[in-house]
Amino acid sequence: MIKKIFAGAMAAGILWCSCTASVSALPQKQSSMRDITTAQLVKDMGIGINLGNTYESCGDWIAQWGDGTPESYETAWGSPVITQQMIQGYADAGFDTLRVPVAWSNMMEDNYTISDKYLSAVQEVVDWAMDCGLYVILNLHYDSGWLANFPTDKENCMEKYKRIWTQVSDAFADYSDYLVFESQNEELGWESLWNRWGGTEGETDSYALVNEINQTFVDIIRSSGGNNPQRHLLISGYNTDVELTCDSLFQMPNDPAGRCAVSVHYYTPSGFAILEEDASWGKMRSTWGTDDDYAELNRNMDLLKTTYVDKGIPVIIGEYGCPKKNKEEESVRRFLSSVCEAAYSRDMCPVMWDVTDLHYNRSSCKMLDDTLMQQLLAVKQSGETTLTGDCNEDGIVSVTDAVLLQQYLLDSKPLSETAATLADCNGDGSVNGLDLAVLRQKLTA
Repeated sequence: MIKKIFAGAMAAGILWCSCTASVSALPQKQSSMRDITTAQLVKDMGIGINLGNTYESCGDWIAQWGDGTPESYETAWGSPVITQQMIQGYADAGFDTLRVPVAWSNMMEDNYTISDKYLSAVQEVVDWAMDCGLYVILNLHYDSGWLANFPTDKENCMEKYKRIWTQVSDAFADYSDYLVFESQNEELGWESLWNRWGGTEGETDSYALVNEINQTFVDIIRSSGGNNPQRHLLISGYNTDVELTCDSLFQMPNDPAGRCAVSVHYYTPSGFAILEEDASWGKMRSTWGTDDDYAELNRNMDLLKTTYVDKGIPVIIGEYGCPKKNKEEESVRRFLSSVCEAAYSRDMCPVMWDVTDLHYNRSSCKMLDDTLMQQLLAVKQSGETTLTGDCNEDGIVSVTDAVLLQQYLLDSKPLSETAATLADCNGDGSVNGLDLAVLRQKLTA
């Protein structure tokens, strides 16, 4: 917890104090939205992890063989019933963000009505995550693939899409900006309309439909109540593919609040990041880390940075990852930590894909590979060290930051939560005159 320390005494141009006021605290689930940009929010989201193969589990067989409870879906793909201790374990490990994929059709009633019981189960996990200080990304996931029917059954699909997001936005309307809605997962983009390997026929139509759905998402959230007119939103890229999302045909929605980020996924190269064995379309790789591998990673991340980040549109890597079966252990660590660093160093939020007992043990509530976790934390800590004192969050530490910090201590200039953390130059958990002294010394060194 970062605290601001302030009083009325001045010594050598530095404010000293005897009272404290909280600047950074655990987020309140239902509170007003902070006056921060989406770029600032994404930076504060740090590094994240997915609650995979849990609430997005789906399939008719679950309804047939299950007991009709949310838990029958929650556990259908191998997860134990989620507990508060499991969620707390993510925060304890050092993650800042939890992405919660959801198949909202599970237990759905007539007229595309989301089951109260299923919604309550998801809501409980969101509450637990926010109780321990995590940001939450809540999405509409694969959901048995009904979104594939958009090109041929647009009217019914759009009605279902609207009904889902109307209900979800209403249910979470009063939640703070620690909750982010994501328009969809990877399914926006249809080979039935356009095959990227077969020319340009249908390309414009497929992109136009993606853009229309994302605009519909924004319009629904902005027209709903509570905090939703100002909620930060995550817009699904074209199949969340880096190159396809960076194509000029993909357009970010018109948002009156100006609070949208774009989501892509990173499973490149697929031979390492997807395949566990050879397939008809590719050869499995057990290792990663050649010069060409790093060049490809940096090329893709630079493309995202120049297309979006540098233009003021934040990027979240909603999923990145690789299997561990038939993979060299060091290559798994190298790939995951390298993708994390490449994204984080370019001001993107990387959210690692994880399922039951892949990287996180849902029984012990700890990471399975402590070495990997330390590598991921080192990425975040390196960025924080570099930016210590960057009170205006412009990526450099200058005299302007010292002026802003002094104004902040005089209560004449607010700081965002992230900036307040960066202002703690001596790392003692408080922001006071000592930090101003350290910053001035740093600038004159």
